[in-house]
Amino acid sequence: MKIFKKILKYTALFLLALLSYVIGVTLVSYISVNKTEVIADKDVSIYIITNGVHTDIVVPIKNELYDWSKSVKASDTKAQDSSANFVAMGWGDKGFYLETPTWADLKVSTALKATTGISTSAMHITFYNKMKESDTCKEIVISPTNYKRLIAYLNESFQTKAGDFLKIETDAVYGKNDVFYEAKGSYSLFYTCNSWANQALKFANQKAALWTITDTGIFRHYSK
Repeated sequence: MKIFKKILKYTALFLLALLSYVIGVTLVSYISVNKTEVIADKDVSIYIITNGVHTDIVVPIKNELYDWSKSVKASDTKAQDSSANFVAMGWGDKGFYLETPTWADLKVSTALKATTGISTSAMHITFYNKMKESDTCKEIVISPTNYKRLIAYLNESFQTKAGDFLKIETDAVYGKNDVFYEAKGSYSLFYTCNSWANQALKFANQKAALWTITDTGIFRHYSK
């Protein structure tokens, strides 16, 4: 009987903690930081996109401010031709990225490492010819000064050696137009792929949630 009561007690505490976590995450994500910039002729168009779970930051592959084609290459370089005008960058848990192409492939060990912050991370890079606004793709026009801040944030997310990004040699790419690189930091229950994207927007002085772990927490600030 005592053992049963202890199980009930710890189960109740766990459920209470989980409920508090969910409520806290949701409420804080409604708090907005920064305001919309005043648009000028020479400002830069970037995008945020989501697949329903994960948010990517999309930037021009090349402009007068920065040339990303010098540092990131598609897994199939033939796919990265002159028609690729944008590059999407997403940060996340390396195990999820490389070992979990579908939810059916998710391993308990991968999930535990990701949620506890003891695993490594990766940058997922995808090349696009064009972007089209929708509920899952939002254009954000930012000033050159703030775009330079975004460039610095994105660059700082990659692990480097002798100034070069460290490409992950793997067959676990999603297509011919993407590639993985080693990243800095660790994924956890309190800092997810969406937290990283939200932090990128904050660093670039763009509208963002005070804190979020979900894509919804970001996109609600860009709903019209």
